[in-house]
Amino acid sequence: MHLVLKTLFGYLARPQLYPELIRKINKNIFDRDSAIQGKKESEIWCMQRAISQEEAIYQLTNKEYSLYKDFPKRMAKAKKNETECPVKMGGAGALDLIYALCEHTQAKNVIETGVAYGWSSLAILLSLQKRDGKLYSSDMPYLDRNNDRWVGCVIPEKLKEYWKLFTQADKESLPKIFKKQKTFDIAHYDSDKSYKGRLWAYPLLWKRIEKNGFFISDDIGDNSAFMDWVNQNKLESVIVGFEGKYVGVVKKK
Repeated sequence: MHLVLKTLFGYLARPQLYPELIRKINKNIFDRDSAIQGKKESEIWCMQRAISQEEAIYQLTNKEYSLYKDFPKRMAKAKKNETECPVKMGGAGALDLIYALCEHTQAKNVIETGVAYGWSSLAILLSLQKRDGKLYSSDMPYLDRNNDRWVGCVIPEKLKEYWKLFTQADKESLPKIFKKQKTFDIAHYDSDKSYKGRLWAYPLLWKRIEKNGFFISDDIGDNSAFMDWVNQNKLESVIVGFEGKYVGVVKKK
């Protein structure tokens, strides 16, 4: 109950988040099962198709990439920043994969949903800086943890000139981002994990991806949204097994 009240007061203190508060209330009352809809089927589907991150990188790019080998000091400093952060947030994810696809496409414009510590943002920015590119990020603060000031804490100041952060829910942030930038080379989804939330965002992001660009979605075993989306649209996907979870990748042809 304490966390619920803390989250509620967090929303009430931020009028720009009121639309998301209304959606959250509706979801918790009428749509509580959306987060895990089709979870069992999706886990089996992912398990049968999953390959390693290294295999996926080579299959998609025909090269080998390692963020930790290319930027050992930067990644070590980022880990130190995470350790010193007083707020617990989400994990790092398949960073080599994200970095590899940015490098492979020579990405100049990238969009992501979900930031937290900023690990995926860091992987993207370390590539984009080489081409004076721009990362557009949509991120909802962890309202029960008052983490606003710590969002993106692993990103060094010198990379922030290539980064534009929008601190609202996707339904408010994405239209604002699209006004700034129409198309993207890479889209990385790691925000609303519900079934309906994903199926709302996936088509919007996919439409904006340039030819030969990539769509990446984290945690696709949580429910069947990714599986249903690729199957219904007859899209070829690569499934990556990573630290007990699954990441889905689709190339725009």
